[in-house]
Amino acid sequence: MGRGANGDGTAAPELTRRATIKDVAVAAGVSRSTASRALTGRGYVATDVRERVLAAAENLRYVPDATARYLKQQVSLSLGVLVSDLRNSFYARLAAGVGQAARTQGYSLVLAEDGGSAEAQVEAAETFVATRVAGVVVTPVSADVTTYLSRHRIPVIEVDRQFAAGACDAVVVDNQTASQQVIEDLIGLGHRRIALFIDETTWTTGRERHAGYQAALAAAGIPLDPDLVVSSGWDVDAARSAATALLRSDERPTAVFAANNVLAEGVWRAANDLGLRIPDDVSLVSFDDAPWMSLVTPGLTAVAQDEAALGAAAVRRLLERIAEPQAAPVTVMMSTRIVHRESTRAVRP
Repeated sequence: MGRGANGDGTAAPELTRRATIKDVAVAAGVSRSTASRALTGRGYVATDVRERVLAAAENLRYVPDATARYLKQQVSLSLGVLVSDLRNSFYARLAAGVGQAARTQGYSLVLAEDGGSAEAQVEAAETFVATRVAGVVVTPVSADVTTYLSRHRIPVIEVDRQFAAGACDAVVVDNQTASQQVIEDLIGLGHRRIALFIDETTWTTGRERHAGYQAALAAAGIPLDPDLVVSSGWDVDAARSAATALLRSDERPTAVFAANNVLAEGVWRAANDLGLRIPDDVSLVSFDDAPWMSLVTPGLTAVAQDEAALGAAAVRRLLERIAEPQAAPVTVMMSTRIVHRESTRAVRP
């Protein structure tokens, strides 16, 4: 670590530990309270003294202690964000949106992922409580994490999925309407055997996307075929295996709606494994528009969510909750859009 300068111009001793505000004060030749006012900008400090303190802080590489600041002021300037899987572009971009919005409001992030485990979510929540975050944005996999944080009076916003509707703020999209529109578009192209690849129907996301699929079929008078609703696991390999079994059958569907981007990748890979051409042999649509979908040929039609906007909206709602802790819970509904590419076509006569 570099050497600073004392107030009398002599060199300050080289530190072998993290610099404290006391070290900055000694190096600048001022009192600790003066150094604090100069660094925080709160209270009067002469211009030349402020510059001397700032220079000493830079020379010593001083970083304020957030924990000490919290203990003194009872104000935290960090937010927790807990998502299911940062390898999935949806969650990565959502977390990025949270981070960008938080920084503009002067907050730092404590980031964690849970791998889709309710137990891991509660463990992460324990860390958030221990580090005294001001609030948490979470993509929940059960009500446990929200219950735990609320019990410790930590404001929490559910995003993408809801497990505590009416008891907790949330930022979500209209999954059912978007899914229904996708299926209606496929029906309009003459498709009648439309498969739904879905990971679960117990979370609000899966349940609502499944409901949209059913509603579109019912409105068109197409009977629901249980064999075309495929529970395809949680990862690409599981979806690929399930899609291979369905697409190699004599009664394969003419179109597939994958309920998220991970399942869409599995179906895409299975079709290629079997030598099926998209969309000539099977049309494919995804809920979630991942970056790879615009890079492949043909490009994949998808329901696009603005993940960064979801994250930013969650931060805004969280800060509103922090400011008004007794206000009634609010659910913010964000819009989606269908990005039409070349992965669908009309059924051949």
